[in-house]
Amino acid sequence: MPANLTPQYQKAENAYRRAQSAEERVECLEEMLAIIPKHKGTDKLQADLRKRLKEARAESTSEQSSEKKSRSYKVPRQGAGQVVLVGGPNAGKSRVVDELTNASPEVTDYPFATREPLPAMMSWEDITVQLIDTPPVTGTHIDAYLTGLVRAADLALLVFDGSSDDAPDDTEAVMRQFSERKTLFSNRTGFDEDDFSTIHVQTLLVATRASDPDAETRIAFLQELTGSEFETVRVELDNPDSCNSLREIVYRKLDVIRVYTKRPGKTADFESPFTVPRNATVEDLALRVHRELATTFKFARIWGDTVHDGQSVGREHVLSDKDLVELHA
Repeated sequence: MPANLTPQYQKAENAYRRAQSAEERVECLEEMLAIIPKHKGTDKLQADLRKRLKEARAESTSEQSSEKKSRSYKVPRQGAGQVVLVGGPNAGKSRVVDELTNASPEVTDYPFATREPLPAMMSWEDITVQLIDTPPVTGTHIDAYLTGLVRAADLALLVFDGSSDDAPDDTEAVMRQFSERKTLFSNRTGFDEDDFSTIHVQTLLVATRASDPDAETRIAFLQELTGSEFETVRVELDNPDSCNSLREIVYRKLDVIRVYTKRPGKTADFESPFTVPRNATVEDLALRVHRELATTFKFARIWGDTVHDGQSVGREHVLSDKDLVELHA
């Protein structure tokens, strides 16, 4: 019997995947259990949710009552999406952040210069995307908090030095460390169909110094080692056009659209668009603008390529990129 999960449940499930603390996971799981359709098709999923809720409550209690034995970081989400950079020692993560943003991470020739997550904002056209530089991962070490950070991300950039003979083995070790923690670098984002505790994270393999004569051989060796199927982007960070291309690819992989807004009787705001997932509705936009507005919303007027100018639409209308929306409550 099919589960027939509702859009509301799917939103709660997505919020659970993004949770960065046990307390947040408890809240999400409680909501998921409250709104999941109750029938035979969801019996197994309901049992799994109750089990995970019990575990999350125990973890939350432990977090609150015991001293922190290791570093813990929670990075508030900003911009059109949260993108986490991961890689082995000297993979070039900090250099990527340095070239794509206005931040100034420490870029060195020696490994382990990055000791904690560093968020920075990448601009693309009229939106920004949050990039997070992270400490390197090796075959024998991974900071405990990195798993949660990556699992909550909208996109992972797996950074690979195309000029290094060590890059395939180092990158395979990174993938193995996360895989052992039920976090899989993948061509999609979401829960594993066979194991609700395993999460796939949409990933781009960012191969820097891609003009090196042996870069393609090293990339092919990594694919042979891991059987990875996610997209590879080849970049030269000294080339502004290559950096701009990477910015655009990162934005496109987030699969969001820009929506501009205006208040009734006021001029439109074309400088700071809201970003919502592709196929989002007017109701989803209202929630982004203000939660109370989503409950008092009556109708919207909309301008765009797929509607008549000023057309009146309801809360279930699906938005398109660069729509201009006037919300009426």
